[in-house]
Amino acid sequence: MSKVLIKNLNKYLGQEVTVEGWLYNLRSSGKIAFLIVRDGSGLMQGVTVKKDVGEELFAEARKLTQESAVKLTGIVHEESRSVGGYEMQVTELETVSIAQEYPITHKEHGVEFLAERRHLWIRSPKQVAILRVRSEIEHAIRDFFYEREFVLADSPIITPAACEGTTTLFELDYHGEKGFLSQSGQLYNEATAMALGRIYCFGPTFRAEKSKTRRHLMEFWMVEAEMAYFDMDANIQLQEEMIYYVIQRILKRCSNELQTLERDITKLANIKLPFPRISYTEAVEILNQNGENFPWGEDFGAPHETIISNHFNAPVFVHRYPTEIKAFYMKPDPENPKVVLGADLLAPEGYGEIIGGGQRIDSLELLEERIQEHKLPKEAFEWYLDLRRYGSVPHAGFGLGIERTVAWLCGLDHVRETIPFPRLLHKMYP
Repeated sequence: MSKVLIKNLNKYLGQEVTVEGWLYNLRSSGKIAFLIVRDGSGLMQGVTVKKDVGEELFAEARKLTQESAVKLTGIVHEESRSVGGYEMQVTELETVSIAQEYPITHKEHGVEFLAERRHLWIRSPKQVAILRVRSEIEHAIRDFFYEREFVLADSPIITPAACEGTTTLFELDYHGEKGFLSQSGQLYNEATAMALGRIYCFGPTFRAEKSKTRRHLMEFWMVEAEMAYFDMDANIQLQEEMIYYVIQRILKRCSNELQTLERDITKLANIKLPFPRISYTEAVEILNQNGENFPWGEDFGAPHETIISNHFNAPVFVHRYPTEIKAFYMKPDPENPKVVLGADLLAPEGYGEIIGGGQRIDSLELLEERIQEHKLPKEAFEWYLDLRRYGSVPHAGFGLGIERTVAWLCGLDHVRETIPFPRLLHKMYP
């Protein structure tokens, strides 16, 4: 007897197979019980007819409660009216465990109620669809880099120094020394890029930001790439090719999940290469034209990014931000040192920044100046300065936030649904 996933039932028409899963819903009359079963890959209707299976098995089926674990065996056939387009004519049923009264019923529940039960909420069809899309996005990114001969080089989670700023660090005691949870793998990526040429890391990062916006998490996942002998333009081109690659992959392989999420896929399908590019100065002009009275030199907040991105039907690169508001390692534009050779990619539909990147300073002297200007402890960055002392080359890189990317591609209102167990301000449970 073949054990199959629900999503593959179409390959077993007319055959007797077994599905292992959990009861999602049950409808029954006096002679027929309709068992809606889920197995993580999809939903299936199992039709249990009393005269075919006998009174004992039929009675067992009707006793099942929501989320009871079951194994159904039966014949697969097409049924357009059934969930998924296929159903099973049940011949055997094995009850693995009977669930107690399930706290999340099929009625509407508030977000706070669901968030407290996140370990159960992720079983619902919408949450399953989101997490499957997330998985496909991560696989697509890995495939994109693998096809371009990038090397995956993991960076440490515990670091001795800040990368993005000292005010949002999670501090820890490292055997008597002060350590921090990583904000970014970028500095280490620069070192491995000098060894391997083109690399990326993929892992969790931590920001102790006291923010409750729909775009922020305390712990989130980033894909960070670093490339030797890349300038800002080559960096931007790689980013847009990656995003386009991911979009095509999701449209091809996650159509059922996007349908479950009621995502308007035409907005994704209409995105073409190359993506629009505007300077920070042009972005400020857009804001002022929209009545924001935004001064040149300040960083954009979520409302500003939304206004800017609403001018485009695709992700838009905003490049050459003011030097003063960017990280110490960003390379100034030789033609205008007041701005850096960096760019952020803003997703359309108000989802804001999903990628930040740029060309790095490759001059030892200038990098030392920047470290001093930012009042950073030079001794903590001596190893980083070594990268400029021994074989420095032009190089660039970027970091993509997985959760914001998932939120955009799935059309979600909040990043808390984009990761199995979100870490929010004052919320660490479950």
